[in-house]
Amino acid sequence: MIETTAPRRRTARGPRVGLLGGSFNPPHAGHVHISLLALRRLNLDQIWWLVSPQNPLKPTAGMAPYSERLDSARDVTHDRRIRISEAEAELGTRYTVDTLRKLCSRYPHHGFVWIMGADNLIQITKWRRWIEIFGAVPVAVFDRPTYSFRALAGTAATRYARCRLNEHEGGTLADRVPPAWIFLWGSNDPTSATALRESAPSC
Repeated sequence: MIETTAPRRRTARGPRVGLLGGSFNPPHAGHVHISLLALRRLNLDQIWWLVSPQNPLKPTAGMAPYSERLDSARDVTHDRRIRISEAEAELGTRYTVDTLRKLCSRYPHHGFVWIMGADNLIQITKWRRWIEIFGAVPVAVFDRPTYSFRALAGTAATRYARCRLNEHEGGTLADRVPPAWIFLWGSNDPTSATALRESAPSC
């Protein structure tokens, strides 16, 4: 089924906040790169890094302690618009759909945007109640090498094809009523948390 509703404008006006979720194991320059691009290309006021205590789709083996990942995230970014958030730990949520529901309830006047890479657009159908994620907040998908074309041909992109904004409309995304999403090309950063972990010296 393809969604056919064109994205509309929301009436509530408040801060435009990008939500970048992940394990941040470890946080790196790629996270900063995407955050700064999102601030500029989506006309956002802030980015919140939602550091997950434990991603349900990732193994616990090799996962650095939560407090260590939070400290590392604070060390890697120095832009005051990027905030390190413990929202999932505070809200007691493990799944993105539940985190978004509670954040939207707690901050009803914020214009939230969920930010993710093309690799996650491919696998989002494995996320719990993923359709509700698209119904909760607008979504911004950033280009990633080797994943982008497959992502745009995937289940989620196909389902919401009619709800996709053009790139030049990025500055309005946070003001749209979901479902609304955008794919942003030219945002590649080769940094990978997996590669960083594998290259780290063992003790």
